[in-house]
Amino acid sequence: MVYLVIIAGAVVRMTGSGMGCPDWPKCFGYYIPPTEVTELQWQPERKFKKGQVIIENETLWVAKEDFTTGRDYQVANWAPYTKHDYAVFNATHTWIEYINRLLGALAGLATLILAIASFTYRKSHKKITVLSWAVLLGMLFQGWLGATVVYSVLQPVKITMHMMMALVIVALLIYLIQKTSVKQNIHVFDKKINQFLWIALLLTVLQIILGTQVRQFIDDQIRMMGEQTKELWLLKPDWQFYVHRSLSILVVLFNVFIAMRIFKKKLGYTKINWVLTLIGAEVITGIAMYYFDFPFGSQALHLILASLLFGAQFYMVLETQKNRTSNQT
Repeated sequence: MVYLVIIAGAVVRMTGSGMGCPDWPKCFGYYIPPTEVTELQWQPERKFKKGQVIIENETLWVAKEDFTTGRDYQVANWAPYTKHDYAVFNATHTWIEYINRLLGALAGLATLILAIASFTYRKSHKKITVLSWAVLLGMLFQGWLGATVVYSVLQPVKITMHMMMALVIVALLIYLIQKTSVKQNIHVFDKKINQFLWIALLLTVLQIILGTQVRQFIDDQIRMMGEQTKELWLLKPDWQFYVHRSLSILVVLFNVFIAMRIFKKKLGYTKINWVLTLIGAEVITGIAMYYFDFPFGSQALHLILASLLFGAQFYMVLETQKNRTSNQT
């Protein structure tokens, strides 16, 4: 469920739908958002409920209470929306963002069920209960971060924090999955591999952070040049793009080195194959964006692959940690 939210978030970013719902947690003051702009326009003899939003003179206005409009517009019935001054309606963007929020709510419900179920282990495996509730609190914090992203009108730093928090939640869940796994794979412990995997994981996180900054640069280019000039978006990239691209070479080489050590010493960590596959796909999508002018879906896929890579690498880190414990026992 959390990965579905990440996928939805990537689609939101790719389509520029982050402000599709200018308020939070509702969308234009509705639990189910509008599909036509006429639903957000003042009309005579129409019922409005407290909190519902209209766009009047390119400004968002919020109904102060339940009322029915008369023949003339009455300013006294409305309060200006004060969180920001973004007042644009695009039905496609609105529903993409709404689906993202809906998936977030469902993921939150799933983590609530997980937290409640974890009480079964509060005596025998207290850590499982504590971490399960940490996941739930993380989801609540993530929801709050999502609201701050909207209120800031997609401030880059807050978008990056939102993405990083998603990876923290993924890490906690993967830890729980690994901790509660019935199947125990015993491999030869290799201290160097464990250390190398930690370094590889940190490199991936750094790449994701740099990637969000490159994405912000592209968003700025789109605003200045338009969506139809894809060939110009990376014509004069900033330094973050060059660091991101150069560091990708190190990521590839370092993970290949780790794989060769695993295969040579026959350590049995087969998930390295998943890591290499994900890195290969990540490189392909990166090349496609740069040399083939951002094919449809390539940006979202690039981010999704990065989050999957993070998950696979973190699981391997835990797997080597577990085998160290097993070997010491």
